[in-house]
Amino acid sequence: MPAKRAGTGETYKMVLVIRGELRLTPGKAAVQVAHAAVMLVLRQQSRRSTALDRWLEQGQKKIAVVSPSLDDMVERQGRASRAGIATAWVDDAGFTEVPPGTRTCLGLGPAPEGDLDKITGDLPLL
Repeated sequence: MPAKRAGTGETYKMVLVIRGELRLTPGKAAVQVAHAAVMLVLRQQSRRSTALDRWLEQGQKKIAVVSPSLDDMVERQGRASRAGIATAWVDDAGFTEVPPGTRTCLGLGPAPEGDLDKITGDLPLL
């Protein structure tokens, strides 16, 4: 079981949301999720994020879920931004399965698990 944030009991995680309507192959989906995770870490490092520090200390919990559509993902990204949760979009280069610039994945966090669950907890696991 991962360590909890001292004094609060909060567990931190990252949520990676794949765009289900694209029906990406498992390998392509895995790569898009990886892109989002790296983007979030780099963004949070540059901001010297306490959330990133907690997440790293706790074992880097990540959850991959599937959204039914881009519109749904955009709505969830807005909710996350309003809640102060870091977000990152993956726009594919277009070398394999989708045209260049296609939004394939949305990364959220790291952030407290409860905060992310309010935004993505209803989505099915990838």
